[in-house]
Amino acid sequence: MLKERVNAQPRYRNEFDATMQLIRGKWKIMILFELAEVKVSRFADLQHDIQVVSHKTLASQLKELEQDELVERHDFKTAQPHVEYRLTAKGLSLIPILDAICTWGDQHIDPA
Repeated sequence: MLKERVNAQPRYRNEFDATMQLIRGKWKIMILFELAEVKVSRFADLQHDIQVVSHKTLASQLKELEQDELVERHDFKTAQPHVEYRLTAKGLSLIPILDAICTWGDQHIDPA
């Protein structure tokens, strides 16, 4: 599917560039990690857990992640707004890659 997207949209130079476009964004990786950890989360909980992200930015980043099929949004359609977010199988498949990046950082970046 990624190859189809690369071929369909020439703005991507290759699969690496296409993949980076999916996770590029100030908060997307944090959102993915948070959802990987908690499994299911409501908007307010995500905003509380990430803390420094604005309402508008979080909404925008979640919408992009949903459009790219990395995050699933479930609206319960109740009188009180109740929406939950979770990673899709496609989103979950990114977690080992993001974990590898964290491992590299632990090994090569001095926190001081």
